[in-house]
Formats: sequence, C-alpha cells, structure tokens
Amino acid sequence: MAERDMVRPSRAVTILATGLFFLWGVANNLNDVLIAHFRALFSLGDLQSGLVQSAFYLGYFCFAIPASIVMRRFGYRSAVLTGLLLFGAGALLFWPASMTLSYGFFLFALFVIASGLAFLETAANPMIAALGAPETAERRLTLAQAFNPLGSIAGVGLGLMLILSDATRSTAEQAAAVRLPYLLIAATVLGWAALIFFIRFPAVATRGSAAAERVPGAYRALLGRPRYLAGVAAQFFYVGAQVGIWSFLIRYTTAVLPTLGVRHAAWLLTASLVLFMVGRFIGAALMARMSGAKLMLAFGLIDLMLCLVAVVSGGWLGVAALVASSAFMSIMYPLIFVLALRGLGPLTKPGASMIVMAIIGGAILTALMGLISDYCGTIRAAMLVPAGCFLVIALFARAHLRDGVETAA
Repeated sequence: MAERDMVRPSRAVTILATGLFFLWGVANNLNDVLIAHFRALFSLGDLQSGLVQSAFYLGYFCFAIPASIVMRRFGYRSAVLTGLLLFGAGALLFWPASMTLSYGFFLFALFVIASGLAFLETAANPMIAALGAPETAERRLTLAQAFNPLGSIAGVGLGLMLILSDATRSTAEQAAAVRLPYLLIAATVLGWAALIFFIRFPAVATRGSAAAERVPGAYRALLGRPRYLAGVAAQFFYVGAQVGIWSFLIRYTTAVLPTLGVRHAAWLLTASLVLFMVGRFIGAALMARMSGAKLMLAFGLIDLMLCLVAVVSGGWLGVAALVASSAFMSIMYPLIFVLALRGLGPLTKPGASMIVMAIIGGAILTALMGLISDYCGTIRAAMLVPAGCFLVIALFARAHLRDGVETAA
C-alpha cells in the first residue's frame, strides 16, 4: 500500500504539493518590485537596494539544515507546515515594518519569510520527486516547477498594481503600499497550511527516515562526493544569475531606456517571467527526447551570450536579451537539483538541504552586481556576473555528459 501511495498520490495531495511552488514564486519575485520601491522610498544605491535579496537568501542559508533535520525526523509534510507558518508570520511583519518606516525591519521580515521558504524548498522538491516513479523524477519536478513562474508572475502583478507608481507620493504613502499585498499573501499561505494539515498525505510524505538518522556524519559524507558538490556549486551560481538578472531588470531597463518609467519596466519583468514559465513546459517536453544535461549545456551557453549582449549593447537590444534569457534559465534549477541528488540514497534529505543552502548565491552575487554597478557607474557592467555564472552551469552540464552518468529524463 505504501508503495502504491508513493507512485499514485491523490489528486488533492498533488495539487497541494504543486501549489507550494506557486506560493514561493510569489514571494521570490515580489522582491524584484520591492528593490525598485525601496530604492525610491529610502534613497538607496544599487548595493544597498541589493540587500533586499541578501537578507532574503540569507534566510535560506541559515534555515536549510534545520529544515532538513525536521524533514528527516518528522517527514516532508511536517517540514512544509513549518515553512508555511514561518512564511505567513514574515508576511504579517510587513505591517509593523511599514509603520516604523525602518528599512532594517523590512529586511528582517524578508529574512523570516525566507526562513519559511527554506523549509518549503528543502522539503517540496524531494517530496515531488518521491511521489512517483524514480525514472520520471526529472520531468515530474520540472513540471511542478513550471507553476513557480506562475507565482512569480502573480507576485510581480501584485507589486505592479499595489506597490509601484510613477506618480509622486509621500513617504508614508509609499511605505503603506506594501501592506495589502503582504496581508493577502499571509492569508493565502496560512489557509494553504490548514489544508495540508487536514488532507491525508501518503506515508512517503509523512514518515521520518530512521535510516537517514543512522547515517554517521551525513554532511561529512556528502563532502566526499565531488559530483554532488559540483551540483551544489552549480546551484549557487544559477540562483545568483537568476536572482541578479530579475532583481536588476527594472533598474537596467530604466537606465538604458530612461524614457520608460518603473511601471513599464515592471511589465517587461512580467514578460520575462512568462517566458520563464513557457520555457519550463517546453523544457519538460524536450527532456522526453534528449538528456537533461545536454539541454542544460545548450541553454547555459545561450544565456551566456545573451548576458554579454546586455553588457555590450544596452538599449532595447540589451533589454530584449535579458528578457529572453529567462526562457533558457527555466530548466536549470530542477535539473541541477535532480542531477546533484542522483544516487545519494539515504543521504538524499541532507543533500537536499545543502542544495537549498546554495541559494545563498542569490544574496552574494546580487550584492556583487550592485557593488559593480555602483563602482563602474553603469548597471550594464553588472551583467558580467550572471554571464560568468552561466559559464559555470554549462561546464557542470558538460561534466555530466563527459562522465556518462546522465540518462534521458
């Protein structure tokens, strides 16, 4: 019965598990709007505004291992519930933060949200992989991840309608603009937690792993697996590239096309996220015909070239290149996740937590992009950072092909 549950979860379980990808997409990409909003509200430079992502992804880094401990001890669903409660609590903190007009308070609220998302991503990715046959895990996770950009689009849409404005507003009005969207997020997230609490999940999602608890020095054992460590590094650079491009797309657009306001630039970010979503579905279809690593190698090289175009060209060509890069980024996160975890056996759960810790790349590399922009006096130069990231990802994919360990999805 347990095996049948693992392969064929109920429709309600599938919907609730897949919906998690939507929910954290909302939070992740609402940050891209917050960067532009806080830049105006608090008169910040690119490095200072980039601290939005630094605080956010620091939460991932700090709570990925605690999430793994909860997941190993109590199962995937318990970790998901913990994550949703923290997510909702962080969203509620935006109300007092907006009243105190404290940038530091906002950053703390984002840190709490990210701590919850660390639990969600650490648990949801391997849970989706476990809810079905192992040989189709890559396609299943890629399809589930396709709902993440739907959440991203919804997040940017919330920010576009309720937060951003090209009109002149008082400081108090700008601060108050964040309250409604984050209250809506809190209500949705806490409602989703209630549904997951009352719906029966299969045993594979609710039981702890006694075998994993008996593995001595699980994390020390992982450090002895070069292919896994390469996957962690690839995820660090991928998240840094994705977060950096999306965080500064509005900034880049208004810099190279100064006649456009922030709201028009936000629409271009929305277009980028639509391409990302479409790329996920196309990528899942292509992986039925070719290996995931081969596809990721091609897409990594394309994104490398697009970032270099954005550095050299500027104008509409540079903006178009950055927008188009999202279509080719789409498959990278789930593919790196699955390839890195392949063959880990009882080390899979702690292994998942270290990959989620690699999301700290979004904090470090986004801040680095802001530093380069401030130092060079142009946001175009900052796009050299994601260009280098995509080169690393292409090399990771090539290594899998060279070693002959990659199989078709």
